Amino acid sequence: MPHLTVHLPENRLTGNEPMLVAALTDAIVDVYGEWARDLVSVRLTGVPAGRFAQGGKAVDTTASVILGVRAGVFDRPDAAQITARLGTALTDAITRVVGDDLRAGTMVELVASPPERTFVGGALTV
Repeated sequence: MPHLTVHLPENRLTGNEPMLVAALTDAIVDVYGEWARDLVSVRLTGVPAGRFAQGGKAVDTTASVILGVRAGVFDRPDAAQITARLGTALTDAITRVVGDDLRAGTMVELVASPPERTFVGGALTV
């Protein structure tokens, strides 16, 4: 189950939530296929002004995406292509909805979970 946690400046997020959820979900589907749509979980967090900083200065042109994926994605023969597509697709989704000036400051981090460490509804997922 791909799950995304996205941190954006609150002033950039407010009012864009539905479009951003749709764009992020579509980005995952573009990489994995339509079968993944119902499995995509998105959590959006607005960061108050002054709480995003780059180089010691407050900015509102930064975004952070943490994408939880199954560890097996890194063992695939096409791992480099899949991970690059995920990074690009998620960055494109954010910038398309919130503004291209966030592109340079958008960080996408892929976090791997081994199958024995993923639970939904209290039950181990396989």
